[in-house]
Amino acid sequence: MQLVDWSLAAATGTRLVPPGPKIALAEAVATVEDLRRTADVADEHVARITGLDVATGSARTVVVDRPDWIRANVESFQLLADPIIESLLEKRSVNAPSALAATIGSRAAGVEVGVLLSYLGTRVLGQFELLGPPKSAADDAAPGRLTLVAPNIVAAERALGVDPQDFRLWVCLHEVTHRTQFAAAPWLHGHVQDLLREFLLASDLDAMALLGRFKQAVSGLTSSAAGRSDLSLVEMIQTPEQRKILDRLTGLMSLLEGHADVVMDLAGAGVIPSVGTIRERFNQRRQDARSFQRFMRRLLGVEMKMKQYAEGAEFVRAVLADVGMAGLNLVWESPDRLPTGAEIRAPQQWLARVGAPPAA
Repeated sequence: MQLVDWSLAAATGTRLVPPGPKIALAEAVATVEDLRRTADVADEHVARITGLDVATGSARTVVVDRPDWIRANVESFQLLADPIIESLLEKRSVNAPSALAATIGSRAAGVEVGVLLSYLGTRVLGQFELLGPPKSAADDAAPGRLTLVAPNIVAAERALGVDPQDFRLWVCLHEVTHRTQFAAAPWLHGHVQDLLREFLLASDLDAMALLGRFKQAVSGLTSSAAGRSDLSLVEMIQTPEQRKILDRLTGLMSLLEGHADVVMDLAGAGVIPSVGTIRERFNQRRQDARSFQRFMRRLLGVEMKMKQYAEGAEFVRAVLADVGMAGLNLVWESPDRLPTGAEIRAPQQWLARVGAPPAA
């Protein structure tokens, strides 16, 4: 059984998404090449700031248009969701839906996912795609993929009235930091996927109830993404076991986002002349710019509001002040070095637990 008709989701999303800003072919080609070069430059700056030299084996960089972004994320959703649905059906086969009900439900969910992705596909500037297809034996790149959505970056820099070169480097610094995180900690890719699967499999819902919950989630998220509501799904699907996993997920996601924000600003301060203007103007649209991440976390019951992004950055700054970058980099050594949600809000607890030495 498929929870969602993924082919229909991709077809719906790519059909509905607008093409992007008007741009001459030569300029479009130049923009794609510039974004690739800028990502390489960002790699150097992130390595300098973090002390994490992970150029060899880093995940590849791709520059895409809006339909390609939608297709890639439908594939990511499917890779995560389908095995979980199969496991749920095995656990609760007595409650499996009829073939007709499953088909109708999955097609309805597919349309709703496509509609939502067509909206988000106009706003996402870039992302590190963690949930991707398995690598081939000949592929020595790290898991995941750094994706930059060229039409959205061009549209944003025009709307904000900022210097294109500065803005592109600023965007790349954030996304490259995420790539660096996973390259510095090869175990992190599997750890995140395991946590997400554990969280969903800890649900006490049967397959039809989960399908209904999914459709309700997508419908609510469409309103939320459009600014008509502020739906949170955490309380709707948590079991006691899920709450424990949620604390670990919250800590990890806060760390990853907070670390990326701090590194982006530390690196940008020295190499992006207009970084202050960019940050000020971009913060006004940040809720939309992070819509995809918000969708994923809400869909999985891991809603992360702006307060939690701020908490992650505050944790990183507090740790840097006490033990420096070398002490902070202990988080990339193993899963037990990661802060919990509680430790994100109390950095001294994490410092005491891991025994990070004071900065020299």
